[in-house]
Amino acid sequence: MLHLNLFIFACGHHRAAWRHPDSPVERLGDISYYEELARSAERGKLDAIFFADGQSVDNIGDGPRWYLEPLTTMAALARATSRIGLISTVSSTFFTPFHAARMVASLDHISGGRMGWNVVTSMFDAEARNHGYESMPGHDWRYARAEEFVDVALRLFDSWDEDALSIDRGGFYGVPDRVRKIGHHGEHFLVDGPLTVPRPPQGHPVLFQAGASDQGRDLAARRAEAIYAVAYDLPAAQAYYRDIKQRVLAAGRKAFVPIMPGLVTYVGSTEAEARAKQRELDELLPADASLRQLGMFVLQDCSAWELDAPVPPLPPLPEFKGPKGRYATILRIIETERPTVRELLGRLAAGGGHCTMVGTPEQIADRMEHWYRNEGADGFNLMPPSLPGGIDDFVEHVIPVLQRRGLFRKEYEYATLRGHLGLETPRR
Repeated sequence: MLHLNLFIFACGHHRAAWRHPDSPVERLGDISYYEELARSAERGKLDAIFFADGQSVDNIGDGPRWYLEPLTTMAALARATSRIGLISTVSSTFFTPFHAARMVASLDHISGGRMGWNVVTSMFDAEARNHGYESMPGHDWRYARAEEFVDVALRLFDSWDEDALSIDRGGFYGVPDRVRKIGHHGEHFLVDGPLTVPRPPQGHPVLFQAGASDQGRDLAARRAEAIYAVAYDLPAAQAYYRDIKQRVLAAGRKAFVPIMPGLVTYVGSTEAEARAKQRELDELLPADASLRQLGMFVLQDCSAWELDAPVPPLPPLPEFKGPKGRYATILRIIETERPTVRELLGRLAAGGGHCTMVGTPEQIADRMEHWYRNEGADGFNLMPPSLPGGIDDFVEHVIPVLQRRGLFRKEYEYATLRGHLGLETPRR
């Protein structure tokens, strides 16, 4: 069946969502807001909720981005829910593997085996300067560190056998030869181990990754147990899907690795109603803030671009020096839709170029099923343009259609995130 995660982000993924009079912008520091979103997703029987993360603040006037630290937030959400998975982003550039493994393993225990972690290399110089770097280290360095980071963390999870705790009050608490140092001395990390936390309930919390560059795709193919993707349309999704599946096989892996593109949905009882919801948010969007966001994506100053003129020429993908996934999507939108600058800003306002589906529950379910049955996706990372309304609309109206078609579960069958995703539990 389809796998569905809710990507929780501030007031929603549309850049103007916080400006709407019904937005929850005043509640972004209130844990009960996130608890309500998690419970809504759990009511819909979604596989998991997911939090991205950023390590810097810029253009605060444009609206909220980061607020509560996600791993801390997960501890509260683990207590507010009982079955849904919990996935947090972790930066391999700014964390150490021992620190990350300790926190993620602790959360797997707290949640009863529902934790996942999305390992990223981070991307912006402003983030780097909050962590002791003058600028972001080079791409090759970051990916080499990420590979070693993941390897060390997995070895730390394995530093405790499943039966390491004997808890014999008349003898040993733990069996000494079932807890081992890992003795890692690598290019980026020196880690003796063992981990201070016993082996997580899932063995390894589920490892998510999102890779667009060749190195990113290779790392995901070798290590990831589930993959997030950016796909503007089905041909782009199919190209990525088939490439990753081939790389997984080439890496000698036979495991199922679900691929989950981001999906923005506007749901209405009619298509006109759904488009009115989209228009309502688009009309709240300030052009100057949108041009700044576009400038971040294309690494250019876009402030002088004429809104109602065609998009100026951009460098081809091989010449682009920044993160390539989002940039490739922007190039595809320009090539396919030939938008004006104003139209491109509206297209990027929600989800930054991820697939957008606007229509009735049946129309959206039709397109999701088409992607699923045609090697476009094993599921989706839902990115509601506004919260909480966007996820409530999806859970109340689209989920029942998917369930009637046999494409999505009606009840949880498992208690762990691995179970939801159909993944095996790694053995020590």
